[in-house]
Amino acid sequence: MKVAMGQFAVAREWQQNAHTCIELMQQAQQADAALLVLPEAVLATDIQDPGLAVREAQPLDGPFLTQLLAASRESTLTTILTLYVPDGSQRAINAQVALRGGEIVARYDKLHLYDAFAMQESQHVTAGLAVPPLLKVGEMKVGMMTCYDIRFPELARRLALDGADVLVLPSAWVRGPLKEMHWDVLVTARALENTCYVIAVGECGPRNIGSSLIVDPLGVAIARAAESPALVFAELDAQRVKSARERLPVLANRRFSRPELNA
Repeated sequence: MKVAMGQFAVAREWQQNAHTCIELMQQAQQADAALLVLPEAVLATDIQDPGLAVREAQPLDGPFLTQLLAASRESTLTTILTLYVPDGSQRAINAQVALRGGEIVARYDKLHLYDAFAMQESQHVTAGLAVPPLLKVGEMKVGMMTCYDIRFPELARRLALDGADVLVLPSAWVRGPLKEMHWDVLVTARALENTCYVIAVGECGPRNIGSSLIVDPLGVAIARAAESPALVFAELDAQRVKSARERLPVLANRRFSRPELNA
């Protein structure tokens, strides 16, 4: 299965970001990709105005997503991204959505909010309440995670036990001491310990590292982007997952129960 990572720097104006997303969707479609993963919070951002992303939140039937859905209508490409949507109380939800054929085919509300490294996402964002269902793309099952979720192995393990062959991780990984090392180690660990592919796509720009990568079920990085905007392709192989799980049956050998979400 051919997949794509669309890495870019999110602008302040949602119209510009919609245009960028649609361009990446068109390029991925022309290359016959089955799946395109975009960064986290692609609707709007401004590092000089941290509250902008929440203030600019749009409902799922708002103009931003309406344009992307229209662009997906005649395509079998599945596009995954996150955006802030209003929750009805002057706060927002960090919602990950999968678009295909003009419809939203899956949604996941971010469980783990980024209250770390002097940032506090929970100040204006409401956490999700449910483990996401798996999404079928081609012959593979996809589990949805968002950015800070990568630091919590329980969600990745739960999705793998539910049957995920691939985990996707739209992100906006903030620069800082050792942060790029954290990114590489955590993405690789989640892939290797669950014998699945991980597609981790980071926003680039002045605040975030970019560095999108795809790691295979035995911990091998098979595709990478640097610090600049890029569209990177890779081939995923369902047989590679099957073979890895036969050779390294960590899911079958585990002695702990399937993780459950706290109420």
